[in-house]
Amino acid sequence: MTHLTILCENTAGPAVGVLGEHGFSVLIERAGDCFLFDTGQGHTILHNAGCLKKDLSRIKKILLSHGHYDHTGGLKQVLQQTGPVDVHAHPAIFTERFAALTKDHETSYRHVGIPAERAGLEALGARFVFNTSFAEITKGLYLTGEAPRTASFEKNDRRLVIRDKGRYAQDTIPDDQSLVLESAGGLAVILGCAHSGVINTLNHITAQLPGRPIHTVIGGTHMGFLSQAQLETTIEHLKKFPLKKIGVSHCTGLAPSMKLMQAFGQTFFFANAGSIVDLA
Repeated sequence: MTHLTILCENTAGPAVGVLGEHGFSVLIERAGDCFLFDTGQGHTILHNAGCLKKDLSRIKKILLSHGHYDHTGGLKQVLQQTGPVDVHAHPAIFTERFAALTKDHETSYRHVGIPAERAGLEALGARFVFNTSFAEITKGLYLTGEAPRTASFEKNDRRLVIRDKGRYAQDTIPDDQSLVLESAGGLAVILGCAHSGVINTLNHITAQLPGRPIHTVIGGTHMGFLSQAQLETTIEHLKKFPLKKIGVSHCTGLAPSMKLMQAFGQTFFFANAGSIVDLA
């Protein structure tokens, strides 16, 4: 049995005392081992772990979906609990990143990258292990690496940029990757923000692990920023997968979540802070 506990998410569930924040983090417990996927912003991870009686010092490996502050901001706090530990990520997580915000025809840029330098994290015990391709981290647990952007309808978020030689350019977020878990019924996928596109990500996983159906998808889908046409197309493609659970979080947005609930019925749920999902 594998237990997934949402430690950080925009909204909080029924667990007493759990708090919400704009961010995402999931604790994975399986076969006596403990892994952490993302760390939220850092405002709630220690508090929520305490409320949920989860001992972060047991974490064997930390896995990062990409280098945005709302997925990596709690890394310092977690490292102070774990001590030296492997941190698996794409080598581009330390890219200098910004969100372009336009108001009254003027554009400003807000830093949204990882809020800590590599050297400081390594001083706290982070042993970075970088991958760009699909990789098995431990038996039955994988990181997707870079997902090929093959679905014509899945576009980059144009608000997200990098600064290169003093100029701002589109951030394609090549470091975006998701976590895959093998279970008796097939595969469970945990998305960070799915900047590669949900369908691109799931198609990539299917190509890497053929013959194993994807039965569970949990996490941020980035649907909150899609046009209505792209949202509807994404949902139609999602219906092609034999999903038994789809638990949305973080960057999905409330209106897209309602569309997903209408499309998937009882298969759908909100994976908010405090939620627990068991995989046989």
